[in-house]
Amino acid sequence: MRPEAKDARGTASPAGARVLLLVPARTYRAADFLTAADRLGLDLVVGSDGALPLGGRPVVHADPADPRGSAGRLVAATGPVDAVVAADTPMLVLAATVAARMGLAHNPVDAVIAATDKARQRRRWAGAGLPQPRFQVVPAAAPAESVPEAAVRVGYPCVVKAVSLSASQGILRADDPAGAVAAAGRVRQVLATAGRPGTEPLLIEEYLPGQELSIDGLLRDGDLTVTAAFDKPGTPPGPTFEETVLITPSRLPGHVRSAAVRTAGQAARALGLTYGPIHAEMRIDDRGGRVRPALLELAARSIGGLCSRALRFGGGQSLEELVLANALGRPVTPRHPARTSGVLMLPVERPGVLRAVQGRSEAAAVPGITGLTITIPLGQPVRPLPEGDRYLGFVFAEGDSHQQVERALGAARDRLHVVIG
Repeated sequence: MRPEAKDARGTASPAGARVLLLVPARTYRAADFLTAADRLGLDLVVGSDGALPLGGRPVVHADPADPRGSAGRLVAATGPVDAVVAADTPMLVLAATVAARMGLAHNPVDAVIAATDKARQRRRWAGAGLPQPRFQVVPAAAPAESVPEAAVRVGYPCVVKAVSLSASQGILRADDPAGAVAAAGRVRQVLATAGRPGTEPLLIEEYLPGQELSIDGLLRDGDLTVTAAFDKPGTPPGPTFEETVLITPSRLPGHVRSAAVRTAGQAARALGLTYGPIHAEMRIDDRGGRVRPALLELAARSIGGLCSRALRFGGGQSLEELVLANALGRPVTPRHPARTSGVLMLPVERPGVLRAVQGRSEAAAVPGITGLTITIPLGQPVRPLPEGDRYLGFVFAEGDSHQQVERALGAARDRLHVVIG
């Protein structure tokens, strides 16, 4: 067993612990994971499928499209490590493959694949009897009438989904047969543009009204430790489902939150996940006088984008520090701050080229705002959902109540003027 050393906050960490961090070239999260590794005093090896602005740090090539071949090359190139961590979705399968090759703690590759496929999720959750929308899977080769037939079986309104995309990309609500056919065609176009195989099926599922909630947590031997529960006020009812505001801690009644946490843990285990971070999306279904959390999706990673910057734990720990500590087998007991915090994700409102984001200084000066980051460079083409896959940026706030945080984020957004030409 490795000896323990103390980091800057006096927290025990394995001296000389070495971590392989797999980072896709297109990610928001590289810098935050590197900062977390430095704060923990880790020896970090970075693997990526492209160039990353890491200040001269060497990067080992890693191809997520070839997990078996890439795993062998990574093992040979990096030597022994104590943990393998994926910084974002594209690297999840490769991380599990490499960790298995090295004999390290990991999720089964099959479980990770299931967590990246919304149709497989639905089937496994159905087999486990977990609460979720009614659903139908429509193969790519099915005749055109299959989509409205599937929609009738789940009921209108329904949601048409790509099974392999994330961040609300390729998801549309339909209220009638013509809308379902149009939505399916549009989602197919999104898949083609994203380079997905033409054989990918579509998921047609029941639209669930109600409040949306997300649960972030860390698995250890299948047991879930919650790191955050986010309310999502202002989530649109369709036809697209862009996320806008997330606020933590959740204001839902304790018994509803407890049920959501139990459901998230059961959902992860039903997929075969037992290790590492998860991010579960749910709707609180209160139809028929019964209140229960119903599963929308679950990812084998922590919350995406820069949203984790809305979280700070005891001693100033970041979510990425907790993810890395959990990967190294350290006990993780998140100490949540007393204040409420939140994040606003700035959606792309129309297609074009991003010309300017005006009013940033005024937005950042709103009382309660703690940060504002625009993540798309000026001059870049942008597209709204469901075709797009990026947000313009992220605004962060803290306050003594949900109302304070929500008002601050709303006021900051009102001061921003996005110019798209």
